[in-house]
Amino acid sequence: MSDFFKKLFLPITATLDFIQRYFKSLVFLLILILILAPAGSESVKPPNLAKLDLAGPIMDATKLVKQIDDLANEKSIKGVLFVVNSPGGAVAPSVEIALALKRLKRKKPVVAYAAGTMASGSYYASIWADRIIANPAATIGSIGVIMEGMNIKRLIDKIGIEPQVVKAGKYKEAGTPFRKWTPLERKEIETHVFDIYTMFVNDVAKARNLDPKHPEKFADAQIFIAKKAKKVGLIDDIGSIQDAENLTKTLSGVTEARWKEKSRFEQYMESFAEQSAKLFAAQLRGWVIR
Repeated sequence: MSDFFKKLFLPITATLDFIQRYFKSLVFLLILILILAPAGSESVKPPNLAKLDLAGPIMDATKLVKQIDDLANEKSIKGVLFVVNSPGGAVAPSVEIALALKRLKRKKPVVAYAAGTMASGSYYASIWADRIIANPAATIGSIGVIMEGMNIKRLIDKIGIEPQVVKAGKYKEAGTPFRKWTPLERKEIETHVFDIYTMFVNDVAKARNLDPKHPEKFADAQIFIAKKAKKVGLIDDIGSIQDAENLTKTLSGVTEARWKEKSRFEQYMESFAEQSAKLFAAQLRGWVIR
């Protein structure tokens, strides 16, 4: 019986044994190859342009803001392309990104490109770019603020749960899901939402030279396809990612575009990890088939 299980699990045990025995040697060999490998056609000149990506919901801006500030202080980088495909997210992180781009813009040109969706918080994050370009099918805008809650009182009554609250401050329970909001609480929440919305509209108007007295033309949470977004003043041009790259190059004044990329070591390590995972998965598939 033991021989049967040994044969059954042989592909896995053999793979693990190989990794355990030769892992250090493989890593050493990989580093040696990276050190001794010829540069080939790669330029020895430092990169002079950089791309930043904002993708997915905005919940935390710490990493992206650091990248932006690092690029602002990197003397060899003459311009930055900010590629956006995000539905927006939390207010404060969106504002942090916007302020970081505003700081960056003081030192070098910034072009924002709407690759798919540049809406709500992600549009807020992009407003201080020198130019905003959008893919022809991109979704732009949604300049608005929303706060949602629910009233689960009927549900907890059925279950037999009775909340108990101790609070100080008449608005401290505003937004509670355990009962219907009082008119006073709703009014306080509405005031907060409209304060943020007013800030959003005013910042967009200032950055894009629009009239804050007529937000119905460009805000009110309307969404626009690129052509309409350009008409109302939310973007500057319509084009491809290549157009955005070319504009970044032009505004930066560089003659030869050298985009900042991941180091060769990072590329090799990612490729090594990916290929190892594929190999291991293939061995597992073969083991299952057998």
